[in-house]
Amino acid sequence: MVDRRVSGRLRAVDLAATAGVSVQQVRNYVDLGVLPRVERTPSGYRIFTDAHARALTVARAVADGHGWTRTREIMAAVHRGDLPTALASLDAGHAELDHERAEIRMVLGAFETVVTSARQHTVPRRAVRVGVVADLVGVRASQLRSWEARGLLRPAREAGTGYRVYDEAEQRAAQVVALLRRGAYPFEIITAVLDEMRTTGSPQRVRAELARREQELHRRSRRRLAASATLHDYLCHLAG
Repeated sequence: MVDRRVSGRLRAVDLAATAGVSVQQVRNYVDLGVLPRVERTPSGYRIFTDAHARALTVARAVADGHGWTRTREIMAAVHRGDLPTALASLDAGHAELDHERAEIRMVLGAFETVVTSARQHTVPRRAVRVGVVADLVGVRASQLRSWEARGLLRPAREAGTGYRVYDEAEQRAAQVVALLRRGAYPFEIITAVLDEMRTTGSPQRVRAELARREQELHRRSRRRLAASATLHDYLCHLAG
């Protein structure tokens, strides 16, 4: 078997094989700055070394936690000596998870508010027109139409007249929107609550789904932490 290393050098094909990527992908990584700059032989062949192998290993570890889009940005900044940009991108990744975690907590809190309110209020079991729903939830009909325009409400249309009619589920949805808006919840949270109610169903299943998402977020957070630790080690290595 031919030794893959010659005078401390690595062939592109061997570097690619260690990471399970194509030779062209390795070249792309060089062009993007994911790998350090390469020297070339007099005949124009790229010279890869252990430094490139290490950088490729680090990049794949960072990508496992932060995704390739952010990894390309981070590694390119590191290799051009722009540490502030690399750290800012890294911080943004962790901040995204914090935002998602806060959103899950907010959705769950909003949902519990809705469940508590639902026990205290009933709605007509028949389909009713917009004026009845407006009185039911304590807003003007124009407000209901505004929420419909945002995609929060989905009333049907009465055959023949074209009037909006709200079945029991849409009356509940109108109550949810009105309740959460009075609680100053933003529209994106209200949308998330309504989506959960419409797709997941029972309160128990909604809670279970939100808990599942929170656990997945914890797993992503741990992967991102491990990726950041790998990057820290790499920065220390580069600093000597």
